[in-house]
Amino acid sequence: MIDRAATEASLDGLASRLMDLGALTSDWLPTYRAVPRELFVPDLMWPGEAVGTGQQDAADRNEDPDAWHEAVYSDVSLTTQWDDGRHSGRGKGKTPTCSNSQPQMVFSMLAALDVQEGNRVLEVGTGTGWNAALLSERVGSANVTTIEVDPENAMDARRRIEAAGYSPCMVIGDGAEGHSDGAPYDRILITAAVHHIPSELIRQLRPGGVLVAPYSTTYGGGAVVRLTKQENGTALGPFVGSSAFMKLRRHRVPRQHVSEYLGGVPWPADGVKSVTKVSPEAVGDWLPMFVIGLQTVGVFPWAENYKDGSYTLWLRDQRVSSWATVDYVPGSETFEVYQAGLRELWTEVSAAYSWWASNDRPDFQRLGLTVDPESGLHVPWMNSPEYPLPIVG
Repeated sequence: MIDRAATEASLDGLASRLMDLGALTSDWLPTYRAVPRELFVPDLMWPGEAVGTGQQDAADRNEDPDAWHEAVYSDVSLTTQWDDGRHSGRGKGKTPTCSNSQPQMVFSMLAALDVQEGNRVLEVGTGTGWNAALLSERVGSANVTTIEVDPENAMDARRRIEAAGYSPCMVIGDGAEGHSDGAPYDRILITAAVHHIPSELIRQLRPGGVLVAPYSTTYGGGAVVRLTKQENGTALGPFVGSSAFMKLRRHRVPRQHVSEYLGGVPWPADGVKSVTKVSPEAVGDWLPMFVIGLQTVGVFPWAENYKDGSYTLWLRDQRVSSWATVDYVPGSETFEVYQAGLRELWTEVSAAYSWWASNDRPDFQRLGLTVDPESGLHVPWMNSPEYPLPIVG
């Protein structure tokens, strides 16, 4: 039994919270207890915010062990590396590139993975090593392979994993390529966000096997997808909940500044003016952003904020061929639009949003994905693979 009076900043306290949330299931509780999170967190780290994706100031175990311990046993992610290791010191870097993930997300994804005794498991993204150790405790080290692209992170994780008493196969390499020497796998867990499921990973999964991954779209938003490999080689399944993860390194998308789209000409350049009743606010929440991203190709947003609470929503495409702006003014019922280029990006985004709104605003769990590793085709659907989402543009 868990002591419900335990504070959250403890092994039992965090377990209570995770079980109340439905993330930590009773079958994973013994594993959780056997593999304490604190063994996989460095002395210096940056706790995440309870709401959103930002980071707090550094927590240093050597300077303030109580604050460090409280962060470790809180349900937040812990950033452990900035800027692919180029950043040093106690300050925040530009971009978080490694973390010990939020416990709620860790155990929700492990529950979705549904590992069984004797399963061979591939983890893509060793990170700090906590997931690999949890899996090793559950199915045995001999059945776990974990791959990490960053050599320094991999070496640190190896030390932690071995100190905890586990010895999975640890590989330094590109996780998108998997590890064919250990294939086929019964389960594959990707712990970094991908904008497509790498075909090689599906090929390394046995028929009937399960792949769980945080899936993000170019437009924004993200959700965990649970795919089951079919006898014909495709993989399909539902999204099981919201997610926000750092990108797999190969899946990072470089983005050009808005000035590149305007060709050196001041805004609105050659943009064609129109008016819309769809508010930029409506297309900015996590779920509609995700649905818009499933239906559009290579479109991404950026908000230019002003002191009075208004802002301009910029839309751009990856090919630097098209752009659009929508001006949001609080209290307005219509919004000024400019569009230019080969595509009418706001027309595409508002059409995708209107589809979602007119179909009872389906949640993540009503959406799914089918992936063909041979063609690379990813087909999103609602309720069933027989009902693919319309792709606009």
